[in-house]
Amino acid sequence: MNMEERVSWLRAMDPRDTKLNILLFALPITVYFNYVEENHSMAFFFSLVSIMPLAFLMGRATEEIALRTSESLGGLLNATFGNAAELIIAVLLILEASKVADPETQSFFIHLVQASLIGSILGNLLLVMGLAFVWGGIHHSEQKYSETQVSSNGSLLLLSMIVLVIPTVFHSSVGGDVGDSRVQDLSHIAAVILLLVYGLFLFFQFRTHVHLFATDGSHHEEPEMTQRDSIILLVVATVLVSWMAEILVHSVESAAEEFGLPHLFIGVILLPLFGNAAEHFTAVTVAGKDKMDLSFAISMGSSTQIAVFIAPLMVIIAWLVGVPLTFEFGILETVSAFLAVLIVNSIAADGKSNWLEGAMLLSSYAVLAAAFLFHP
Repeated sequence: MNMEERVSWLRAMDPRDTKLNILLFALPITVYFNYVEENHSMAFFFSLVSIMPLAFLMGRATEEIALRTSESLGGLLNATFGNAAELIIAVLLILEASKVADPETQSFFIHLVQASLIGSILGNLLLVMGLAFVWGGIHHSEQKYSETQVSSNGSLLLLSMIVLVIPTVFHSSVGGDVGDSRVQDLSHIAAVILLLVYGLFLFFQFRTHVHLFATDGSHHEEPEMTQRDSIILLVVATVLVSWMAEILVHSVESAAEEFGLPHLFIGVILLPLFGNAAEHFTAVTVAGKDKMDLSFAISMGSSTQIAVFIAPLMVIIAWLVGVPLTFEFGILETVSAFLAVLIVNSIAADGKSNWLEGAMLLSSYAVLAAAFLFHP
């Protein structure tokens, strides 16, 4: 592509370039409701809407950078920056929990962090992968991807599910103040172990066994933006996401009370749905282009990264600021995540995908979403 035909970072934010950019109108509206009207419920709603196009712009910038790398490294980059919005929101919720003195309010923020982490795993495994399978299946009757990715990511996800199950079982068997104290110690140890395992996985993928994750490169696509414009767009979108996420965190409690939404539904469904929009659009778009290795690396790779990197990192950060965040999630959240991992491992094990498998994943997500909506 000639330099004259390159897309600048400013043009990438133009609604005439991408229809989704129309939602950027929500940014000034969010600022108005938050700082002028001080209507926190409306600020919460419009901050959610704002994060959606910004996450897409982050995804687009990252995809442009990823086109200059291998598909496996590109998938890691997309998954990492695709999770940036979720990471920022989780960190801000933890910091907010560290500032409040009321135990009930602190518990609200802690449960919201836990729910958003579970929701991100469910959203990427069932919703994003389901949409990618359906969209790719509409354009191609059958698509193939690396079985090595399924095996390695699936094993890591199962390991992370053990880390979720054990603290819950441990606390129920011990109970009392002793159980509360010990489950925190157990979570801290598990968090360190998961971070070490994720580091080993990256070393395995990019150093010792690169050939297992290599692709044929037959779907090469030319970047539309220069690397400089891609980086500028990524930085600008990240800064704006951080700003909108800060407004969201400060208004979420008011919105939950006014709209009567359960904190589980907000954390598991709403926050990941809008915050993970980058994965939604990028994974689905590349699936339609028959780049299933990249799509799979984004959707399942993102879930793996949340489970064995971001979740333990949040536990460590909470530990450092004195917030009692643990891996003891609720029964519904734990069972949902465990079943989602089993379903995806079963469907994706053959290294092939079609639209019917995508429909199965989407139907599973719809049932779980209904369960969290009706949860008191």
